Amino acid sequence: MRLTQQTSYSIRVLLYCAANTTDNSRIRDIAATYNISELHLFKIMHVLVEAGFVETIRGRNGGIRLARPANEISIGAVVRATESNFFLTDCFDTTHRDCPLVDACGVNRILSEALAAFFAVLDRYTVADVARDRGQLRNLLDLGADMPPPIAAEALPAEVA
Repeated sequence: MRLTQQTSYSIRVLLYCAANTTDNSRIRDIAATYNISELHLFKIMHVLVEAGFVETIRGRNGGIRLARPANEISIGAVVRATESNFFLTDCFDTTHRDCPLVDACGVNRILSEALAAFFAVLDRYTVADVARDRGQLRNLLDLGADMPPPIAAEALPAEVA
């Protein structure tokens, strides 16, 4: 099985946003970083926004950012949202089955089990897992030095807050 370019680019966009902890990400910057057409990225953004992975921010300092924490976005969910089908063989496509063995063939069962195992592995990992080394990602994506995430006021001692 081969995942589409849309899935690959979608994961790259999410990694970029996960690494860019200091600012909203901009499509033109992501496109330039990955050498991807901005028009193509806008199409991908539609899918990512619809799936609830990314949100858009309007205005002068607008852009995009993760719609929820990176540790809540599984790679399996991204693949499911960005791929159009998971027909490992034509037997999986119930509208175009032409094999007389489809209901008796053991290959269908084996391939279904393999697909379930594939997703079980992808579901174990999140965008946060693959973006774990944010410092290296920020450097590779030319986002500058890694900055620690802001500390919530309630986490600070009373005399500091």
